[in-house]
Amino acid sequence: MTTTMPATPPAITAHAHAATLAAAPAVVPTKRITSASLMGDGREVEIEHSGRIYRLRITQLNKLILTA
Repeated sequence: MTTTMPATPPAITAHAHAATLAAAPAVVPTKRITSASLMGDGREVEIEHSGRIYRLRITQLNKLILTA
């Protein structure tokens, strides 16, 4: 019985690797802020987005709810 080794994959050239890296989008870290810094001493803030006003508020169960 004869066994054969699987074919080895083609080598990745430096040029092909550089092209792959260049095509990958830059990773931008997500900005994080605390609800306390956003809300201040209040329980509700208004946020303007694309000409509309949204209301972010803290509920009685200490959850956040965003409404238009």
